Amino acid sequence: MTTSIIVGGSSGLGRAVAQRFADRGDTVLITSRTTAHADTVAGEIGGLAVDLSQPETIAAALSDVRAIDNLVITAIKQGVNSLADFDIAEAIESVTTKLVGYTETVRTLHDRFNPGASVVLFGGLAKERPYPGSTMVTAFNSGITGLVKTLAVEIAPHRINAIHPGVVGDSVKWRDAPEHPHLARTPIGRLVTTAEVVDATDFVLRNTGVNALDLFVDGGLRVT
Repeated sequence: MTTSIIVGGSSGLGRAVAQRFADRGDTVLITSRTTAHADTVAGEIGGLAVDLSQPETIAAALSDVRAIDNLVITAIKQGVNSLADFDIAEAIESVTTKLVGYTETVRTLHDRFNPGASVVLFGGLAKERPYPGSTMVTAFNSGITGLVKTLAVEIAPHRINAIHPGVVGDSVKWRDAPEHPHLARTPIGRLVTTAEVVDATDFVLRNTGVNALDLFVDGGLRVT
């Protein structure tokens, strides 16, 4: 039996990863910032409240978690923030969530990893392709690259990789925006899908030769 923990798995891409793993028979635990949100996930997927923006609370929140095979962290506090209209409080919360919170989660759970356990951290294409208001999003997604490199050494022989999705065309955020500007510039002629991001996540978790990798799922947009 495989045990998968999806931090930030109550919605979006994290929820899709959690459902894929539950459907194939994994024991799946998802986390959300609040118990109420986590508890809305039905069926065989269990819920737990973990707030990565409060990293000092993470160890206690995860104290009941036992042996782990897959750890996927997708949680994000995303918002528009730029130098022209800089929100310091929002910037601190978003960077804390993405970098300090991710690191503390891996640290907390590391001693419960099974021998073949693997980790995936979610970044995003904004790391390479900034957009108006992405100052902090671009910064912390770039930080995910550095975090994966150092954690690959610190948690060895366990593996850790990063997934950087582009605009996901069938996501709640973008499925009603058929004329997204990335569409015309993407070499595959369409935006990537949720299923493709989930497949990429599964690939880096199970392929034992892949480690410390930044894997972009963007349909080739970066080369245009």
